[in-house]
Amino acid sequence: MAEPATEDFLAHRNLLFTVAYEMLGSAADAEDVVQETWLRWAGVDLDEVRDRRAYLVRITTRQALSRLRALGRRKESYVGSWLPEPLLTTPDVADDVALADSVSMAMLLVLETLTPTERAVFVLREVFDVGYDEIAATVDRSPATVRQIAHRARAHVAARRPRQSVSAAETRDALDAFRRAVETGDLRSLLAVLAEDVVLVGDGGGIKQAVPRPVTGVDKVARLLAGGWGRVAPVASMEPAQVNGYPALVVRLHGELDTVVAVRLDDGRISGLYAVRNPEKLSHMTRENTLRR
Repeated sequence: MAEPATEDFLAHRNLLFTVAYEMLGSAADAEDVVQETWLRWAGVDLDEVRDRRAYLVRITTRQALSRLRALGRRKESYVGSWLPEPLLTTPDVADDVALADSVSMAMLLVLETLTPTERAVFVLREVFDVGYDEIAATVDRSPATVRQIAHRARAHVAARRPRQSVSAAETRDALDAFRRAVETGDLRSLLAVLAEDVVLVGDGGGIKQAVPRPVTGVDKVARLLAGGWGRVAPVASMEPAQVNGYPALVVRLHGELDTVVAVRLDDGRISGLYAVRNPEKLSHMTRENTLRR
């Protein structure tokens, strides 16, 4: 029989991974944080812990904050655009609309614009409904200060998140239309599904070829996509997948995973295309990941 410390940790492991992933946007770093949490949890006197779930979340958040600051320094030397690491998620993640929205590629990119402390406060409060007093103890701030940080972070996120809530069905329909247009080379249909100010961001990490900087504007993006697919069509396939809680597309070349394409929708059209090609970021696309709140 497992010891109480092990049982508690395993019972909350998916939650802890979710907290760390939302903080970091990197599944590999989130796994490391969860492991660090276990090492610290194993040495805790459980008799002194009133709320074990809260205590585990506190350890995880503190470890994630430390790693987030180090990750920021790594991003400064990253080759090309940096995108969050995509996750192949279990179907039930989509059933929790708030959770799916919080881990969507579009939202993770918005969270990237917050300071580390703002991100921690926003994630704990808005996603996991942690009380202000507990957040204050986690980030070493007063409850009053945490309330101010939460207010500032909410306003910041609200100004940058998609203009309206988008369902998985809407995303799926837009992706189906997008896939058909790209595969058939139908430029007119492609122009119809993309927003005028659409942005294409590619992440190859200096390992795989990707657009070196974001491409903006419907004409530029549509022609780039149509031309690019035309060159690889004989050896490529594009398949639907559940990524970060929402429908996405997986591109395979010669049958091997090559690119994960997530989207942002605004007013029914695709306003953001996020293509992750860096193979070091695709390891969590080989099996479904369970996320929890």
